[in-house]
Amino acid sequence: MPRYGASPRQSRPRSGREQGQDRTFGAPRLLWMGLVLVLALALALSDSLVLWAPAEAHPLPPQGHPARLHRIVPRLRDVFGWGNLTCPVCKGLFTAINLGLKKEPNVARVGSMAIKLCNLLKIAPPAVCQSIVQLFEDDMVEVWRRSVLSPSEACGLLLGSTCGHWDIFSSWNISLPTVPKPPPKPPSPPAPGAPVSRVLFLTDLHWDHDYLEGMDPDCADPLCCRQGSGLPPASRPGAGYWGEYSKCDLPLRTLESLLSGLGPAGPFDMVYWTGDIPAHDVWHQTRQDQLRALTTVTALVRKFLGPVPVYPAVGNHESTPVNSFPPPFIEGNHSSRWLYEAMAKAWEPWLPAEALRTLRIGGFYALSPYPGLRLISLNMNFCSRENFWLLINSTDPAGQLQWLVGELQAAEDRGDKVHIIGHIPPGHCLKSWSWNYYRIVARYENTLAAQFFGHTHVDEFEVFYDEETLSRPLAVAFLAPSATTYIGLNPGYRVYQIDGNYSGSSHIVLDHETYILNLTQANTPGAIPHWQLLYRARETYGLPNTLPTAWHNLVYRMRGDMQLFQTFWFLYHKGHPPSEPCGTPCRLATLCAQLSARADSPALCRHLMLDGSLPEAQSLWPRPLFC
Repeated sequence: MPRYGASPRQSRPRSGREQGQDRTFGAPRLLWMGLVLVLALALALSDSLVLWAPAEAHPLPPQGHPARLHRIVPRLRDVFGWGNLTCPVCKGLFTAINLGLKKEPNVARVGSMAIKLCNLLKIAPPAVCQSIVQLFEDDMVEVWRRSVLSPSEACGLLLGSTCGHWDIFSSWNISLPTVPKPPPKPPSPPAPGAPVSRVLFLTDLHWDHDYLEGMDPDCADPLCCRQGSGLPPASRPGAGYWGEYSKCDLPLRTLESLLSGLGPAGPFDMVYWTGDIPAHDVWHQTRQDQLRALTTVTALVRKFLGPVPVYPAVGNHESTPVNSFPPPFIEGNHSSRWLYEAMAKAWEPWLPAEALRTLRIGGFYALSPYPGLRLISLNMNFCSRENFWLLINSTDPAGQLQWLVGELQAAEDRGDKVHIIGHIPPGHCLKSWSWNYYRIVARYENTLAAQFFGHTHVDEFEVFYDEETLSRPLAVAFLAPSATTYIGLNPGYRVYQIDGNYSGSSHIVLDHETYILNLTQANTPGAIPHWQLLYRARETYGLPNTLPTAWHNLVYRMRGDMQLFQTFWFLYHKGHPPSEPCGTPCRLATLCAQLSARADSPALCRHLMLDGSLPEAQSLWPRPLFC
């Protein structure tokens, strides 16, 4: 007879298959798998789900995976009492988890456990925990199923180096052609009266469909000033009409104001647009939400810029889940085909057929805006520390860097110059990807005329040096500030003046201008928004030109000139710096970042630290969390 309250089906003996499933997904193993999902979310989403950070833009501590986990793992040990967990038991548990997931990944049960852990560890508010886990669980379990971490790697992460080695991003190298590198040849300044091109640069627009004036700009969620944020206390004002100095993105009307008010900054010969169109509401975005943002903002850009050619790049927020960009060998519903196909359709008026072909495959492309100039748009998500799909295989995803080498060699053979655009700057990439890119830039320094990136939301640059001595500046990447206010910034955009379209042009950047909307003035009752010139680079910094050596020298001038650095700090934040002053460690870390186009390479800052305080400055590495 069955036990009281149990059906005959529940009481019958289970088959070996059912018993095996129960062993695989029993409570202890579910707990561990849920824990792994929470750790993965902490890695993948820490740039967007930082709930206790001040609503200001600051240089912040290192944001590589080990630094994040070193903050999380002790809390996990306290909660679960891992002190007595042995290495053999840990490896046995993860072996069982791997086998179980390969047999039948029980996504829902793993997700349920992850939600409980997310709440227990207070990683986010309960509603955010539930939504973000449900959004990520399918992809994360699929990544795990494809053997992300070996038991040795997982236990090395959780218990330390005595139990294993956690270094899943192994070193690798791309192949360079055997063609000898030509002798370095700095570009000649253009002749007086030579044509100059004006290039509008847009990045990190982050349109929030649910932005609502008057809502709480300091809510508990990762993104505020929106429906669901609630009203602020009576002692604090709500979100402004045009935007807010807080963890808020922009209403569509502010982007319309930006685009409709471009007249004084133009006319433009072309537009570089480096992504991040959707808002930071990363815990409940759907594919439909992302496609709505893509099509709405693309239509807005086309409406106001008309016949001006626009060349986009893919940002890390375009996908959902955020940062989720599987390499092309991932097929089916997990692939990025839904996104790349929509981009190709939306951007077809701007891109030729061959560019659309590679965009559909991997989100990158090349084209020729003018005779003698090649533009390469990279999908920098394939270098991203937060792209959890690279846990499967991070070796030159999609073959993009090898393709880049081919494009640069062909340009060198033709005598063309090259511009590179992308979202995430190379100094913020995974180490092997970043070092390979650095090597490519050094090899093709005569061909590569300019590099343009966004992502950090602040106004900065990255200098490249020769690999032999790390002393000769040979290239510079410009990191333009965001359109969005996230976090605590004025809205802004950039205009580059570039050696123009004529035979023999160097196509180098000659100067740049930054424009902002002062929110304090714009949100005043009855005010009309006025986009104003914030500064011109050469005039403000006293630069003789905008070649790499000039930017290198600027950093070392700021090391000893506090007034010059304070000017940089003000402009770095688009005219709205945090109230907390930037002391010596902050200043050195900020300057070090400008010298570091190669990730995890402290030697690049060795001459910056006169008193040998490099470790202290490196501990304040300026990786803004709010990208």
